[in-house]
Amino acid sequence: MTPAVAVAAPDNRRGALLLIAAAAVFTADAAVVRLLGEHASMGQILFVRAFVQLAVVAVWITARDPALARTARPVLHLVRGLTSLLCWWLYYRSFQVLDMALATTLTFTASLFVVAFAPLVLKEKVGRRRWIATALGFGGVALASGVGAASFDPGAILGLGAAAAAAVLVFLNRMLSRTEATLTIMLWIGAVASLGALPVALWDWRALETSDVALLALAGCLGTVGMFLTIEAYRCAEVSAMAPFPYLRIVFALIIGLVVFDELPSAAKLAGAAIIVACAFAETRAGPRRGLRAPNG
Repeated sequence: MTPAVAVAAPDNRRGALLLIAAAAVFTADAAVVRLLGEHASMGQILFVRAFVQLAVVAVWITARDPALARTARPVLHLVRGLTSLLCWWLYYRSFQVLDMALATTLTFTASLFVVAFAPLVLKEKVGRRRWIATALGFGGVALASGVGAASFDPGAILGLGAAAAAAVLVFLNRMLSRTEATLTIMLWIGAVASLGALPVALWDWRALETSDVALLALAGCLGTVGMFLTIEAYRCAEVSAMAPFPYLRIVFALIIGLVVFDELPSAAKLAGAAIIVACAFAETRAGPRRGLRAPNG
C-alpha cells in the first residue's frame, strides 16, 4: 500500500526560499556541466546524474521509512523517469552549446508549452489572451536565438526541446504528487533514468581524470538537491504565488556567464529574453491553475 501524503496549509514564504535556493543550485549544476565540456560523454553525465540521485534517495528512504520505496503506480513512474532522461539530455546539451543566459532563458518557455499542451492533455479551454501571450513568447525565442538572421544558433532547438519535455513533467508531477511522497518520486526517477542511461554511458565511455570525476559527482549532487528543493517548494506553496522566483536563475546565469565564461549577451538576446520572461510570467500568473492541480492519475 502506498504511504499517504499529508496535505498541509500553503506556506508561500517557505516555498519562495526553496525556489530561490533551487535557482542557485540549478544554475551551478549547469555551470559545472559546462566546465566538464567534452571530457565526459553525455551518457556518463546522465548516468552519474541519475545514479547519484538514486543512491542519495535510497539511503535517505532506508533511514527514514523503507515503505516510501513502494508504489502502486509503476507505469506512471516509468513514463516520468524516461521523460526526465530525455529532458536532462536536451537541457545539459543546450548548456554546452549555448551561452548561459540564453540556455537558461529558454528553460522558461516550458510554461508556454504547458499552455499549448493543456487543451490536449487536460481538455482545458485556453483563452485568446493566453494564446497571444504564448505566441509573443515564442516570438521572443525567435529574437533571442536569431531566427531569420545569419546569427541563428541551432542550439536553441535543444533548449526548446528541453522546455517541451519539462512541460510534460509538469503534468506528470501533479499526477504523481497526489499520492506519492517526494522521496518516492525521486527514487523512481533515479532508478529509471539510471537504467536508461547506463547502456549509453557504456557505449560512449571516456577515460576520466580525477577532476572530471569530481565535477561529475558534484553535478549529480547539485541536480539532485535542486530537484528536491523544487518538488518540495511546489508541494508546500501555491503555484501562482511562486511564479516570480524561478526567474532569478536568469540573474544567476548572467553573473556566472560573465564572471566564469566571459559571456556578454547581445542586445537582441537580452530583448528576446525579456519578452520570453514577461510572457512566461504572465502565463504562470494567469494559470493554468486548474490545469496544474487537476490531474489525479
